[in-house]
This record gives sequence, C-alpha cells and structure tokens, in this order.
Amino acid sequence: MGKAGIAVVRLSGPSAAAVAALLTGSDVLRDRVARLRQLHHPDDGRHLDSGLVLAFPGPASFTGEDVVEFHVHGGRAVVEAVLDAVHATGQARAAEAGEFTRRAFDAGKLDLTAVEGLADLIDAETEAQRQQALGQYGGALGELYASWRERLIGLLAHLEAGIDFVEEADVPAAVTAAVRPQIAELMEEMAQHLDDGRRGEILRSGLSIAIIGPPNAGKSSVLNWLAGRDAAIVATTAGTTRDVIEVRLDLGGYPVILSDTAGLRPDSAADDIEIEGMRRARDAAAAADMRLYVIDGVQFDTLGLPGPDEYELLLVNKSDLDEWTLPGNAIEEVTYGVSARTGAGFGGVLQAISQYVEKMAPERVTPVLTRTRHREAIQGALAALEQGQTAEEIELAAEDLRRASLVLGRVVGAVDVEDLLDVIFHDFCIGK
Repeated sequence: MGKAGIAVVRLSGPSAAAVAALLTGSDVLRDRVARLRQLHHPDDGRHLDSGLVLAFPGPASFTGEDVVEFHVHGGRAVVEAVLDAVHATGQARAAEAGEFTRRAFDAGKLDLTAVEGLADLIDAETEAQRQQALGQYGGALGELYASWRERLIGLLAHLEAGIDFVEEADVPAAVTAAVRPQIAELMEEMAQHLDDGRRGEILRSGLSIAIIGPPNAGKSSVLNWLAGRDAAIVATTAGTTRDVIEVRLDLGGYPVILSDTAGLRPDSAADDIEIEGMRRARDAAAAADMRLYVIDGVQFDTLGLPGPDEYELLLVNKSDLDEWTLPGNAIEEVTYGVSARTGAGFGGVLQAISQYVEKMAPERVTPVLTRTRHREAIQGALAALEQGQTAEEIELAAEDLRRASLVLGRVVGAVDVEDLLDVIFHDFCIGK
C-alpha cells in the first residue's frame, strides 16, 4: 500500500451494505450513484474522512455479490483508519489475494482464461502486452475453447446415439463415418492454434535476447547502450562478467529481456568461476529467442568468428578505431558495425531488433496461447482426438472425444479445476 490521491476500499458480500451503513449512517445500496458521504468509526463515532460511496447491487457487479466502494483520500493513515472501522463492525474480514476475482469466477462472471487475462492486464508493461491481455480478459480465448468444446459435445452426442444402435450392423459405422471428417476439421484448427511459434507466450513474458561473444568484445557496453543506462559493469579485465545480467526494455510496445553473459573462450584459459559463467552463458544463448553475437572489430582474426547458426545479429564493435574492419566472411544482412564508446551504429541495431520482435509477435486477428497450461491442455485434447480417429469401436471413439472435451473444459474452468484455483490466484494482489 502506497500514498496516492485517492484510495479505494472495496467490500463484497451479503453484509457489504450493512457495513457501509454503519460507517456512513445511511442506506447506500438504493442505486448505482456515487454520493459524497462522511465516514465515521462505528465504535466511537469519530470522523474518519469524507469521500465518495458507490454501490453495485448484485448480481450486476464484478463479483456477482453486493459490492460497495469507499473512495477516500489516499494517505496511509486515512486508509488504515477506514480499514480499522470496517473490521470493527465484525461483519467483514480482509480479502485474500485474488479473492474478488475468484468470487467473480465462482459466480460465472469470468472463465479461467479471462481470469488469467486479467492478471496479465495488471502485470502488462508494454502496449502489446496490454492489447493481448485485454483481448484475453474480454473472453476471446475462452470463447474459442468453449466453441471447440461445444462442437466436441455435439459430435459425442452423435456417437453415443450410434452406440444405442450397436446391434444394427450399419448404424454405428455410418455414424462414425459421418463424425470423423468433423473431428479431422477440429483437429486441424487445434494444430494450427498450437503451431504459433510460442508467440503469445513470448509476448506475455518478453522476448529474451542473449548478448554473447568472447571476453573484452564489449558485450556489457552493448547492453548499457541498448538499455540506455549503466546496467552492467564495464572493465578492460577479461572475465569481468561472471553471471547473467538481465535488463527489461520496451521496444515499440513489445517487451524485451536483454541478457549480458560471460565471455566465451577455451576452458583451459579460465578459472573455475569463469568456467561456470561460460556454462551459464551457453545455457542463456540456447534458451534465448534471439542472440546478439558481439566481436572485437580489431582482434576478431585472432579470436575466430562464430558460425552463422550461433546468432541472429552479429555486432562488430569498436568501429571508432582506425584498425577496425568488418570480417570478410560476415553475412552482410545481419552484421552491424557499432561503437560501444560513441554509440555509432546502434540505431540500426535497435531497428533490426524491433523488426525481429514484431515478426515474433502474434497476429491480433485471432486469440493466441499465452500460457504453458493452455498449450499442454490443447496438446492433450488433440492427442485424444487422434486416438479417437483411429479407434475401431464406436464406444472407444466416444470415450476419446469425452476425454478431449474434459480437457478443454479444464482450460476454461468448466469442469474439475479445484486443484488449479489456488495456483492461478496465488500471484494476484490483495483486493483484486
């Protein structure tokens, strides 16, 4: 809790109106109008603050319950006094993390994908993240999965109807033959949904870019130039960077995580700590969505050049020195001469990174996967449908479709998700 011009104290539940009446001395749940009220402590009547009181009678509220909000001045003492007064009524308690949203879920106001979208919206740091989260919070992803599940249930109903006529030789075979093309169509849609290059997940968490290369090539200086601040220590001593240093950036509305790594050289020339740093550097490079390989434009001939599969952009540093030159076998389209001392050439590097990030970003015309949970669920549903397509018995095919519909139901929270709720709401803030 910090200092602000206005703070909002929210009440939700059957006693919300009663608690508000004890603090304001009036019935606040008559209509949905903001009214200026004086707030007093229910025990001794002392004046707490003057503020707006808004009432949202259920079920037409965020949680589906009666909700009352006190909009008071945002000083710490004011907020604590109002909270103390609310607790003194004996009819309210502090909300748990995410409890308002969980009650909205329990009331059917949101499905689980919308809940996750709301969490992403609160955490959004860039414009692209905001747009993706807002679409998911608005129900785009949940509607897609719900439509798939509805189609599956319809197909399952046909198969189960065919089971009733299993003694008739031609009926089950005819039903299965009619259903299988529709299953194939649904499987194709799911496969296309999965084949997205993890774009939605990357946008949600940020595109990871590893800065790699030999010692003293200027990797830390490159990080500082791209970050616009001295985020990493720069020194002439080889092996200064021992661990991975991360900096978050907003490039054209897209989130980027830059990682400075230890210099790479033969293990025989390094001590045990530097060897561990190089191991972490290689791991960071392997896990990164994009790699910037930095070399010294004066000494690259003695250090050797990386293979073209080791990077997406090659930065040849120290272009401000007379001895600097571009390697003759460097790929021109992805090679940039830069000076970490003067900043020359970094405009082109930033533009190249931005273009790469935009290419990795999801198209906004269709909902995208944003979490590993979604991906694993759709993969499970697709595997069940694939098994159902090859099942020779109509009963087995029906069971596979049932399993697929249950998996989709778990994504949106329609069936059997109690074990997921604590995990999903764990990171929500108090009061949301």
